[in-house]
Amino acid sequence: MLAAVFSALHLIALGIGLGAVWMRGRALRSPTFDEAALRRALAADNFWGLAALLWIVTGLTRVFGGLDKDTGFYLSNGLFWVKMALFAGILVLELWPMTIFIRWRVARARGGAPDTSRAALLARINDLEVVLVVLVVFVAAMMARGLWLLA
Repeated sequence: MLAAVFSALHLIALGIGLGAVWMRGRALRSPTFDEAALRRALAADNFWGLAALLWIVTGLTRVFGGLDKDTGFYLSNGLFWVKMALFAGILVLELWPMTIFIRWRVARARGGAPDTSRAALLARINDLEVVLVVLVVFVAAMMARGLWLLA
C-alpha cells in the first residue's frame, strides 16, 4: 500500500510541476509584464518548487526505500540514469531563474519594484525546462514498460 501511495504522490508531483512550469512560462510571456503577471509568475514558481520538493522526496524514497522495486533495479537501468540526467538538466537550468525569483520576492517584500527586464529570457529557459519534464515522462513510461538500457 505504501508503494502505491508514493507512486501516486510521485505522479501528482509531475502533474503539479508540469502545470506550474507551463503557467510560469505563460506569465513570464505576458505582453506587459505588470504586477499581475509578476504575481502569477511567482505563484506558479511556488507550485514548481513544491512539485520539485515532492518529486525529489518521493523519488528518493522509491529508489532507496525498497517499497516495491529494489535499489538495484533502478541503479542498473540505463533509462533511470537518462531520467536522472534530464532531471539534473532541469535543476541546472533552474538555478539562475530561482535566484532571480528570490530577488524579485525580496524586492517586493521591501516595497520596491523588482527588475523584471529579463522576463523574456526566463521564459525561454522555462521552455527548455518544460521540454525536459516531458522527456522525463517519456523515459519513465519506457521504464514502466520494462525497457532497459544497460548502465
